[in-house]
This record gives sequence, structure tokens and C-alpha cells, in this order.
Amino acid sequence: MVKLFLKLAVVALLANAAYRVGLEYLTYVKFRDAVRDAATYKTKDDDELRSRIMDLAGDYDIPLAQDAVTIHREDRQVMVDGSYTKPIEVVPTFQYNWPFTWSIEAMTPLNAPLVPPKNPPKR
Repeated sequence: MVKLFLKLAVVALLANAAYRVGLEYLTYVKFRDAVRDAATYKTKDDDELRSRIMDLAGDYDIPLAQDAVTIHREDRQVMVDGSYTKPIEVVPTFQYNWPFTWSIEAMTPLNAPLVPPKNPPKR
């Protein structure tokens, strides 16, 4: 009877950890997709994109620092890299700081306004 109880307790702890990690991973995927959409369709320059990413992080309850996001543009291609660490309670009373990173390459549509390069080519 004691063995059965211990086995059930271990299974319950593993199921709890899988649920919590899975829930945070799902939030990460939704956030990453929202950042890709913002980079593709909804922003005109780097400052506006960074502001939109920070707003999205707040919407998804993600602890993202301003300096954890890098944005680089080349013609119509937008590259966004970022990372954050979120504490996840994998076992009751034990939190693990889980790292999440992303790297997004998005192409802006042809009808979107082009952002002028920061260093225009010299003629």
C-alpha cells in the first residue's frame, strides 16, 4: 500500500511538472509568433518594434528586459533575437529558472514602407 502511494505521488509530481513547463512553453510559442507578426506587419522602425515587443511581453506576462532584445534590418528583412528567464515551479516549493531564447527572421511585405538604412551607401 505504501509503495502504491509513493508511486502515485511520483506520477503526480511528474504530471504537475510537465503541465507547468508545457504551459510556459505554449506561452513562449504564442509570444514568439506574436513577435514575428509584429516584425512582419505592424511596425515601421526599430523603436516602434521594440516598444511593441515590450507590450507583447507584458500581455503574455513574460519578464523581458529592454536590452534582451536585438533588432537588425537589411532591406525588407527584419531579424529579432531575444531571451528571457522565467521561474517555473516544477515541484511545489521549488522553482527552476527556465531560459527561453528566440531568433526570428521576417520579411516585410512589398506594400509596407521601407525603412531607410542607417548608413546609406556612399556614391
